[in-house]
Amino acid sequence: MDCTLRDGAYLLDKRFGVSNIRGITDGLVEAGIDFIEIGFFQNEGFGEGKTVYLNSADAGRFIPDDKKGCLFTVLADYSRYDVSNLDEHSDDSVDAVRECFFKQERFGALDYCRIIKNKGYKLFVQPVDILGYSDAELLSFIDELNRIEPYCLSIVDTFGSMYFEDLRRILELIDHNLIRTCKIGFHSHNNMQMSNALSQEFVRLTAGRREAVVDGTLSGMGRGAGNTPTELIAQYLSVKWHSKYNIDAILDVIDNYMNHIRSLCQWGYSTSYFVAGCYSAHVNNIAFLTKKNSIKNKDMRYILDAIGPQARKRYDYDLLERTYIDYMSANIDDSEQLEKLKTIVNEKCVLILVPGRTAKTYSENIKQYISDNTPIVISVNFLHDRISSDFVYLSNIGRYEYWSLNEEFQKTRKILTSNLSENAKDGDIVISFVRLVKCGFGHMDNSVIMLLRLLDRADACKIAIAGFDGYEYIDGSLNNYYSRDLEISSVMDDNPVKLNQEISDMLEDFRDTRENKCCNIDFITPSRFENIFG
Repeated sequence: MDCTLRDGAYLLDKRFGVSNIRGITDGLVEAGIDFIEIGFFQNEGFGEGKTVYLNSADAGRFIPDDKKGCLFTVLADYSRYDVSNLDEHSDDSVDAVRECFFKQERFGALDYCRIIKNKGYKLFVQPVDILGYSDAELLSFIDELNRIEPYCLSIVDTFGSMYFEDLRRILELIDHNLIRTCKIGFHSHNNMQMSNALSQEFVRLTAGRREAVVDGTLSGMGRGAGNTPTELIAQYLSVKWHSKYNIDAILDVIDNYMNHIRSLCQWGYSTSYFVAGCYSAHVNNIAFLTKKNSIKNKDMRYILDAIGPQARKRYDYDLLERTYIDYMSANIDDSEQLEKLKTIVNEKCVLILVPGRTAKTYSENIKQYISDNTPIVISVNFLHDRISSDFVYLSNIGRYEYWSLNEEFQKTRKILTSNLSENAKDGDIVISFVRLVKCGFGHMDNSVIMLLRLLDRADACKIAIAGFDGYEYIDGSLNNYYSRDLEISSVMDDNPVKLNQEISDMLEDFRDTRENKCCNIDFITPSRFENIFG
């Protein structure tokens, strides 16, 4: 199926122009493409030369009299098209309607699917972001869909984030549970430069098992990184599977129409769209962020991570703007500050004092360690009432405000991350918050791990950790901290087992990626994490 006039339409406000629409359509018919998708069914947004239609009669003006065996389709977005506008199928109609919808819309969309089929059209079902379904959700949906008996169910890699393993898993689930009369389709985006490879793998996996439909666009035209190029998958099918597509006709369409269209808009792989693929993010997020003059790809990665998995699947420009501003205010040039810290800790032992319960119950052991080793003591987000600290490290504004009126706290030098820089006094050290976090973890701003990364860059030769216990419910309540006043119930919204596991994962990542692998790290109080460093 070629989707150029639909998926590529986003780049031109859907206004290809009448001559381009007719020329592309005629060329694809000549090439023997099986399905040609000529645009959208919508309730509004029509216009001369636009691939947007109210109904099948409206779309029919772009269907040639001699289709030469090609079938014509139009995509209907559940949220933008009321199927009551769809006319009954006739000999002059489009042949198929593809109903697309978000996961939360799937049950309402099933009602639309029944109507489309009852009106005589071949029904394609296009679930947006199929990787966003759990196995249970997908199986339940297929069970409902089987009652409708659609013509084709498509695997839609909306955000271009699939790998082979993902495709194989989804395909196995669908193939084993979908009614046998239904074809399986595949629609991919090229964020990870995997589209053509995945499309070929899809063909190999379905061969001999079930009829399959692969989507492509001419020259890969589509938003952001674009789609599987029609010419590539047609060539593959012709050479390896003896299909009889007319490759010369496809190339003629590209020469006659696509080269000019490419001068009007841009698409194709870029590092920015790779970042979008990594985070299953809508490409409009990237389009918005790339307009920022000072932004880098790693900055976009951080921002997409920060806004969360649900928000980044759509596009909330106000949220992106706020997150960008917060991020940039935390991203400072801290090279001089880091050199100052290196001078202090270089070739010295550092004790990280964490506010876990063992910081109190093992306080005498900690004091003995200090007496024996004379380390630089850096407490994390708190002050111990029996042990003096050389520095207190803070990256959490709530912790800073809690301690701000404490006289001992006011006298103690601080290491602050840049999100707290306005609170810095003479003698304090301010380090870029961005330097210390690592995207990909739910609790990427864990203070202890951020401090470990900082000390790694500051060339500490030996690190001891006390009070880094981990989390649990004790006697049915929260009792994980040096003081009950320091308990944060929101931390425990996650299952303690899962939270401890993520901390372990972050510590292992730090262990494996740190620069100074000669630095010994020891736990001097009991900890769930004490075996990670050997």
